[in-house]
Amino acid sequence: MTLHLRGPASIDVSATHNGEAHSFKQTAAETAEWAPGRYWWSIRAESDDSDVIEIETGELLVAPDMVAAPGFDGRTDAEKALAAIDAVLAKRATIDQERYRINNRELYRTPIADLMKLRAHYAATVRRECRKAAGLGGWGRTIPVRFS
Repeated sequence: MTLHLRGPASIDVSATHNGEAHSFKQTAAETAEWAPGRYWWSIRAESDDSDVIEIETGELLVAPDMVAAPGFDGRTDAEKALAAIDAVLAKRATIDQERYRINNRELYRTPIADLMKLRAHYAATVRRECRKAAGLGGWGRTIPVRFS
């Protein structure tokens, strides 16, 4: 039985058979070599006559080692986007024109109203992620009730 991982790198891990179970083992030194990123996996069994049966498939995320990675940024994509939008809004607070032209070149800026809508979207996404990470789920202040 073999575990096949495909994503930023191709990784194959062979299983060891102990009685009725199979187990996949990799040392910390081996997994430290894995490129971080999103992988799709497939567990396949091969018979003696080379027939291949796919047992199960799925998807996983190999996170970067924050101790080993230089310049590690643990923020989610939504947190990074929210920070970028906030930086643009902060710089735009002192600029009153939405577009300007110099010679034959024009620059159009995203309207502040559009940036505010985008900011609201990412702020809500970050709040949901924080609630989920804290184990609070998606219910917010609503208390689900069932009548019987």
